Parts: sequence; C-alpha cells; structure tokens
Amino acid sequence: MGAPGVVRTVLRAPFERRALRELLYVLSGLPLAVATFAYAVTMLFVGAGLLITFLGVPVLAAGLAGARGLGRLERARARGLLGLDVAEPEPVRALQRSRGPMAWMGATLRSGVSWRHVLYALLHLPWAMLSFTATALVVFHGWLLLLFPAWQWLFHNRDRDALQFHDGLQIGARSGQGGGEVLDTPPEVLVVTVVGLLLVLLTPWLVRGLSRVDRLLVVGLLGPSRLATRVWELESDRGAVVDTAAADLRRIERDLHDGAQARLVALAMDLGLAKEKLLEDPEAAAKMVDEAHGEVKLALQELRDLARGIHPAILTDRGLGPALSALAARCTVPVTVTTDLTERPVAAIEGITYFTVSELLQNVSKHSGATRAGVELWRGKDRLMLQVSDDGKGGASAEAGSGLAGLAERLDAVDGLLVLDSPRGGPTTVTAELPWRDQ
Repeated sequence: MGAPGVVRTVLRAPFERRALRELLYVLSGLPLAVATFAYAVTMLFVGAGLLITFLGVPVLAAGLAGARGLGRLERARARGLLGLDVAEPEPVRALQRSRGPMAWMGATLRSGVSWRHVLYALLHLPWAMLSFTATALVVFHGWLLLLFPAWQWLFHNRDRDALQFHDGLQIGARSGQGGGEVLDTPPEVLVVTVVGLLLVLLTPWLVRGLSRVDRLLVVGLLGPSRLATRVWELESDRGAVVDTAAADLRRIERDLHDGAQARLVALAMDLGLAKEKLLEDPEAAAKMVDEAHGEVKLALQELRDLARGIHPAILTDRGLGPALSALAARCTVPVTVTTDLTERPVAAIEGITYFTVSELLQNVSKHSGATRAGVELWRGKDRLMLQVSDDGKGGASAEAGSGLAGLAERLDAVDGLLVLDSPRGGPTTVTAELPWRDQ
C-alpha cells in the first residue's frame, strides 16, 4: 500500500463500521462490567456466608449458573460488536454422573468454566474502567478541539477586561482568572484544530488496542478451555467409534446369516439327500454332489469377501500399495493408483485408509457415472494424505445422513479430515488427511 492509500485508510478509520462497533463495545462495557462485578461479589459473599448452612451450596450453584448466563451475554456482545466468535464452553451436564438437583449442583461447583466466568466478572471491571476513561477522554477532547473554530464565539464578551473573559481558548489557568495562555489568533486556532484532528484519527487505533485485551479476556475466560474441549471431542469421537463398530458387527452378522450360513445349511441338506440316494440312484447322487461342490466354492468365495471386508490379508502382508491396487482392480471404473510411501504407518491407520478408499471407490462405481478415476497416496510430514478423484457428473454431498458424512465422522474420530470438492458436472475430488503414526 502506497502513501496515498495509507492516508486514505487513516482518514477513513474513525468513520468505518468496525471502528464505530469497537467504540460502542468499549463504551458499553463499563455499565455491564459494573453490573456483573456487583453480581459476582454479592453472589460470592452471600453463598460463602451461607455455607455454614445447607443453603450455601444451592446459592453458590445458582450464582455460578447466573455467571454463565452473563458470560453468554458477553460472548454475544463480543460477537456482534467485535466480530469475535467464541464457541460455547462445555455444558455442566457433561460433568454430571447422575440426574437430579444434587448432581447438577455438584457438577456446577466442580465446573472450572463456571468459576472462570466469575473471575472474568471480577477482572473485567478495572479494565473496563481504564478503557472507558481513556476512550472517553480522547474522543471528547479530540472532537472538542477539532470543532473549536465552530464554537469559539462562545468566549466572546464585550466587557472582557472586567470579567476576565477572552475571545479564545484559555489554557494554563482556571476559567475567570487571569494568567495562562489564550488561544485566539488564527495560527493558534489552527494548531488547536490540528491537535483535535490528530486525536480523532488516533481514536480508532487506541480503541482497537484496548479491545484486544477484551478479546483475550473473552477467549481465555469465557470460551472453552483447550483441555476440556479436547476431552469433549474425544468423548464424542468415542461414541462415533462405538456406533461404527456396532454397525460393522451388525453388517458382519447379517452377511454371515444371509450369505455363507444360509448357503452352508443348504449344502448340508443337499449332501444329506445325496447320501440317501447314493445306493438307490448313484447318478442322481453324483449330480447332487457336483452341485454341492459348486455351492462349497460359492460359500468359500463369500467367506473370503467377508474376511476381506473385516481386514484383508493382502493389507497385512504387503501394505497399502498392493492392497489399494487390488481394490482398484475390482472397481467397475478404470482406476489409476499412485502411492508414494517409503514406510508403513500403524495397522490401525492402514486399515482406516484402506476402507476409506474402498467406500469412495464404491461411490464412484455406483453413483458417479465416471469413465476413469484415480487414487493418490503420499505422506506430508506427520500426515497421511489421500486423494480419490473421478471425471463423473459431480454433485456429491457430505450432508448429514449421507455415506460421506459418516465417513467424515469416522475420520474425525482419529483426528482425520475429509474435504469434498464436487461441483455439478464434475469432476469430483475427495481429499482425506489422517495422522501418521509409525509402527
């Protein structure tokens, strides 16, 4: 940005929406800080004083819940005026081991988030007083001096020798007394105006600097802590993993019951009939045994497919490159596989990568209408990168309830990431990241 651009930015700054919102945030912070400080101090004193009786516990718990409500208001104010989007902290129910008012009170008192809201109420008041005072003084004196030529006439008085009034701004002495310096000449008026202009231009940068401290307070004390957020994410991911494992077990049970098991039962019945006909009609028995032999081959193939769906042997023995090539060979669309791995990750990451590619290639076969597809796999520092693309019709969606959404949840359970790019008309590119963990 050149010098003209810098000048335009500085001159526009006091009138930009951002500057006005930040100014409103700082000026409105003091009355709210007074109210929240008074609430927090009153709640703490009353609750602590009543701890000698049973009433102290519910009073403190209710007070902490109220502090969280005030914190929600502060987050909304920061979101609306500062554009600071702070996530909601973990709820109290996350700490409850049972239901009922006693469990809620215990969880509220144990919640570090609740006490951080109280700490914010106590710390915000002195800072709000400082920032309000500094901002109000700069804004008031800036505009007062900038507009001095417009209200200078207020000092005019014909009997100024008797009343000690002057046709200008008097500094260095009390109003109505002699001495000091009177600013009434055009050069002096110009200097006053320039000083006022500088203060006005300085105001948005001063307010922005003061509001940065407010941002730190809101994020640090009213937002979720990193550790608590991580624990919450792990608990949520654990639920997703459990649900996925249960769904896989149901799928395996269904495949065994409807596939190999039913075929083996029919095979046992056919062999029993063949045994009975062996002496009466050897030719019919031989034909039945031949049919049973074909059923055995089909049952073995189904069991191999089922085992491959659980964990393919080629993946364990030879790694991702050959395993993905085998997947590509079974796809109905020609697939090019490119792998650039000098070593193998842990078996769990290999398995997740394999089944991710398997599901994506199934989508290509069933829904894409593509004529060719590609699979690329490489390592980027501490991440395993995977990309599956096709030249199909596009329009794939990762909305809730879709197969891609479920795949994204499973990747998220191991700190992975799924990114979909599928415009209407194609092509479609799915990029996945997984953490690299050495064996």
